[in-house]
Amino acid sequence: MKLLISNDDGIFATGIRTLANTLASKGHDVTVVCPDRERSATGHGITMHRPIRAEQVPSVYHESIQAWACSGTPADCVKLALDALLDTAPDCVLSGINHGANLGNDVLYSGTVSAAMEGLLEGIPSVALSLASFHYSDFQPAADYACQLVQTLTQLDQPLLLNLNIPPITKSKIQGITVTRLGIRRYRDLFEKRIDPRGKTYYWLAGEVLEESDSELSHGLPNSLNQAQTIDFMNRFTTDVKAIKAGYITVTPLHYDLTAYSDLASLQSHLPQLLPC
Repeated sequence: MKLLISNDDGIFATGIRTLANTLASKGHDVTVVCPDRERSATGHGITMHRPIRAEQVPSVYHESIQAWACSGTPADCVKLALDALLDTAPDCVLSGINHGANLGNDVLYSGTVSAAMEGLLEGIPSVALSLASFHYSDFQPAADYACQLVQTLTQLDQPLLLNLNIPPITKSKIQGITVTRLGIRRYRDLFEKRIDPRGKTYYWLAGEVLEESDSELSHGLPNSLNQAQTIDFMNRFTTDVKAIKAGYITVTPLHYDLTAYSDLASLQSHLPQLLPC
């Protein structure tokens, strides 16, 4: 298969090298186009007011891999690859392996997920992969599972973006793989106030993750479900936040259409009907 791989941790990150080299060693045609430095939490930002530069990087990856370091964001990297650097479209776009989880509402800020989303926007099956720890560094289980997954992506009824999080444990301790919905991750004490050597105040984005509460778990479910159906749905599809804590690889399908379809009719009934001027 022809694969495009990107990330938000940069061209020299261990996660992307493990993923790309593993896939190349299995005979896949791999191209890497990713930021020339860490661009975490850039969301789906793109570069419009300055040029984007891309340079080939030799001797970092498997000998069969063509690798490019790009000055832009993760989304820029995939857009540039698809529109300028690749002769033909890839069969699949992969992003990662990110060092740190992308669970719940983290996906709205994630450069890793946004790079994969750019593939889906072009109708290409895509995967975002994250190792759910900033301290654990064994990326091989995630890379091995990616090798299995890419074989099935093109067999799906329609292109999907799958958001994978892999628990930071040895392969033998992983409990399995489960399809999940997004959970909720909230942060406490988000900004730390500090004083620089010149006496000026500045703020450092920090924060402590708060676990989701049971009262939040039904957020976003279709309004058409009754109480029994809601409970059944929640039992059938747990959240990625809960599943990763239980030692499962989580697989969550995502889409760029953020429309709250279950709220359309209700909103229409409450809005005043404005007449054209």
